[in-house]
Amino acid sequence: MLQDTYRHKGLRRQLVSLLKEKGIESAEVLKAIEAVPRHLFLNSSFIEHAYEDKAFPIGSGQTISRPHTVAFQTELLNLKRGEKVLEIGTGSGYQTCVLLEMGAKVFTIERQKELFDKTKVFLPSIGYDTKFFYGDGYKGNWVFAPYDKIIITAGAPMIPDDLLNQLKVGGRMVIPLGDKIQTMTLIEKIADKKFEKTEYGEFKFVPLLEYKEWGD
Repeated sequence: MLQDTYRHKGLRRQLVSLLKEKGIESAEVLKAIEAVPRHLFLNSSFIEHAYEDKAFPIGSGQTISRPHTVAFQTELLNLKRGEKVLEIGTGSGYQTCVLLEMGAKVFTIERQKELFDKTKVFLPSIGYDTKFFYGDGYKGNWVFAPYDKIIITAGAPMIPDDLLNQLKVGGRMVIPLGDKIQTMTLIEKIADKKFEKTEYGEFKFVPLLEYKEWGD
């Protein structure tokens, strides 16, 4: 198994410095990025580049997001320790681990069976355990709702109603909205049927497939 060496830890400190330069301010987010060994999440051919601010393929047509994107989305959540977070799109599990490092109770959903099976075994093997679900991200997970925070890690053409309904009043949802290019969007639930929306610039994500396209 790959190790987390002093060199890797030094590279993470450099990455944190870069993220600060790019505008990430949350000490808690930066501390979590510094703690999670990103090189363990990558295919061997990309390991040397693990601490560059780049996205890489992880199989099943999916990617591990740029560290800046992960940090940016996480910072927008304004996470407090012990809060319940629904993550739509487990992927490699890197974002999941950043949330866990920050003390969140994470409920994470993945619709790609191959990735789900791999990540469900991999994360506990490196010391991160949480609740994993194989299913349709558009539907969320009613069993453990409502959630303090919801994070969507794939590009969505619209905001799924089920997710809005699973968000607590006072909660925050971070979702990349759009087709080819997404606008990072913060949704704040002000009252039961009242929401405020704030946009934070353009990003590029793999698409969140609609439930009609999802299957075994």
